[in-house]
Amino acid sequence: MNAKILHKMTISFLSACLLLPYLPVNAQENEVNVTVGSLKVRSGPGLTYDTIGAVTKDDKLNVIDKENDWLQVKFGDTTGWVASQYTTKESLELTNKQIISKVNRLNVRTEPTTSSAVIGQLQEGDSANAYKSHEDWIEIDFQGRKGWINQSYITVAEQTANKSTSPAEKVFEVSVDALNVRSKADLTSKQIGIVNKGDQFPVIDSDHNWVQVELENGEKGWLYSFYGTFTTTSITTTSESMDAATTNGSITILYNGTNLRKGSTTGSEVVSRADAGTSYSVLEKIDDWYKIMLEDEQTAYVASWLVSSSSTTVNVTEQSEDKSKVEKEDKKKVDRKKGTLKGLTIVIDAGHGGNDRGTTGALGTDEKDITLITSELLSSKLQAAGANVILTRESDEFVDLRKRVTIAHQVDADAFISLHYDAIENSSVKGFTTYYMHSYQKELAQYVHKGLGNMISLKDRGTQPGDYLVLRENKQNAILIELGYLSNPSEERSVTTQNYREQATHGIYNGIINYFDDQLE
Repeated sequence: MNAKILHKMTISFLSACLLLPYLPVNAQENEVNVTVGSLKVRSGPGLTYDTIGAVTKDDKLNVIDKENDWLQVKFGDTTGWVASQYTTKESLELTNKQIISKVNRLNVRTEPTTSSAVIGQLQEGDSANAYKSHEDWIEIDFQGRKGWINQSYITVAEQTANKSTSPAEKVFEVSVDALNVRSKADLTSKQIGIVNKGDQFPVIDSDHNWVQVELENGEKGWLYSFYGTFTTTSITTTSESMDAATTNGSITILYNGTNLRKGSTTGSEVVSRADAGTSYSVLEKIDDWYKIMLEDEQTAYVASWLVSSSSTTVNVTEQSEDKSKVEKEDKKKVDRKKGTLKGLTIVIDAGHGGNDRGTTGALGTDEKDITLITSELLSSKLQAAGANVILTRESDEFVDLRKRVTIAHQVDADAFISLHYDAIENSSVKGFTTYYMHSYQKELAQYVHKGLGNMISLKDRGTQPGDYLVLRENKQNAILIELGYLSNPSEERSVTTQNYREQATHGIYNGIINYFDDQLE
């Protein structure tokens, strides 16, 4: 090929690559809305860069790149940078998607914020149809109502029909003395009947907060689901695969692309892969593995930590209540494998809440808000490792300090982790600190502090004694972590980001894992 032609082709290719970030492949995914009256656009990602213009509230900006808390956006015929905390992403409609909960006790809220009311909870393996995503939240169908869950604790998958487990029907039970039946899913539609408290109806269809049912006279109508509750009943079947599911239970995959293997080891050949939400009949359980039946009647093995199990009779011998069972369970607790937290109870204490805002940062951040977000993220990581996690608060509510300690005592917690963000009059002070009070708490503090220090770049202020009530009055292994200074504007911008919370909670998680691993030696 002619050298000049080759040179021109190379230049064209490189130019195209450089221009790729500017092509609106999916404009909606890259768009953000301005949330303040006037937002400065700067020449670079920081307050020290020159102002080149401004945008106003509700303006839509096309994001090209991101650096720390700054977004590079299209601005007229050029580009500029805006502070990300003054923007919000557009809500994205989700089509034919479902979510699968990866944790137990996942809160479903009325709005996409941790300060909103909890309307219910999902358990590990529960699935729900998804409507749309907004920021770090997804709107779902929860028992006929719309609700929001945090994306950190779920897997998004395509809607699938589970062929390997027995089908189920949803039953709606009326909770009020009299409830109107309407011709359409609308309060203004024609009333075609009345049902009474305690009446139960199989659900034919649902439309947001409405359910369609069949009345005794055979006529179909719509009920407002707010005035009732749902239950799920299994439909009897006689197929062999259904018999296996009834006898041995079933499992639900929690993660997309989960390996199904030929044998019960991580080194075994992968025979297939499954996405989140897929369910399989269980043939038997071998240590930490389930032997399952595939659709083609072949068998495979899947690791127990990648699934949710609905089985109650996988191993009949485990159902006896004799002394040998108790001894076996005690031994299982002692034989906990490294890298897991099975059999351990950990209390996560989100500092402050309700009328106790904690400290307020130089830029307006309330401590009570970010401690709650941080605690929920840490909880998901610990639950994934097998821990039984208890949160002292799950919403913006006030919880007395002594009640927090009582919770730890009541559940005989193996660890109590109190999360806080610091403040002081001197705005130049920065860094993270881990506190303990009693000698039996010191070792946990050292492990967790080391794990945290390996993951974040804040100044290390060390572990030290702290005379805090949740430590002083706590008979359990308790520590209190200050995750940075909100009184320092620069540090406040850093510690209030999703990236920082992700790194910090992962560091705390590593420290907890390492501490309990060393207890096995």
